[in-house]
Amino acid sequence: MATDLKVPTNLREVIIYFADPQVCHDFLTALRFPNGVACPRCGDTAVGFVKTRRIWNCKGCKKQFSVKVGTIFEDSPLGLEQWLPAVWLIVNAKNGISSCELARALDVTQKTAWFMLHRIRYALHNGTFEKLSGEVEADETFIGGKEKNKHGDKKTNQGRGTVGKAVVMGVLERGSHEKPSQVRAKVVPNTRRETLQGEVIANVEAGSALFTDALSSYRGLSARYGHEFVDHAVKYVQGRVHTNGLENFWSLVKRTVKGTYVSIEPEHLLAYLDEQAFRFNERNKKDAGRFVTALQGVGGKRLTYQQLIGNPQGIDSPDPLRGGPRAD
Repeated sequence: MATDLKVPTNLREVIIYFADPQVCHDFLTALRFPNGVACPRCGDTAVGFVKTRRIWNCKGCKKQFSVKVGTIFEDSPLGLEQWLPAVWLIVNAKNGISSCELARALDVTQKTAWFMLHRIRYALHNGTFEKLSGEVEADETFIGGKEKNKHGDKKTNQGRGTVGKAVVMGVLERGSHEKPSQVRAKVVPNTRRETLQGEVIANVEAGSALFTDALSSYRGLSARYGHEFVDHAVKYVQGRVHTNGLENFWSLVKRTVKGTYVSIEPEHLLAYLDEQAFRFNERNKKDAGRFVTALQGVGGKRLTYQQLIGNPQGIDSPDPLRGGPRAD
């Protein structure tokens, strides 16, 4: 990233600074191409810039491209002067921002705002294969409305508590003063041993200290990890053995779901988890830092509306973001 890149420090500055489309273009260009502009299709650096249209002509593949091509902004009729404030709002709102609220702020339709937010959440997804290590907590929770509060045609009438709720599994690497703790969360089909242990093995380095609750599904991990657990029926903390870091994250997730989004389709829950995990993992940065980090992840993550709503005819590759728009 260019060292002289000016980054706004608050929402007021964001709105004023990015009111100029040319400033938006130059800002995103500096973030996307810190080592010089290269064609996102073929990678050729032999490009010519058409200043009047803010596009480049690639001499390699003979195609034109803009700073939006190959990003979550591609094919959007909205300008970057609307997109960049939207990114700022979602990454810096501790409890998230609803599509209705964003629609009013940007003067767009709720459907457009909903699509914008999901594109941004897609950019926030951390797809790293690097495993967590050191002291790691693992825990699961259930997300969904209470049975008594559901409409009659939505009730399952199959019991209480976790029935009809989505199961979310999380792992958290404890941090230090220099590096904050890092969390990963995803939707899983159930809390069976093979499911939960499979997620632990996929995300945690062997030999790490692993802390869980007393759920029997975690039994048997001692051969791979220094596994210790605490029985929540007796106590929640036993020295270093606890899952309070993840319990804190779950409370943040549920506060966002209940207070801001209210109703989330299970197909989209992963996207909301990515959003909350990003803010949690980047919490030690200032607003401007989170904003820049988010924009550095917009490349190579194009998401079409047909992919988002789950139309097979519009899907080029499997994508976890499925379902239809809701007034969240």
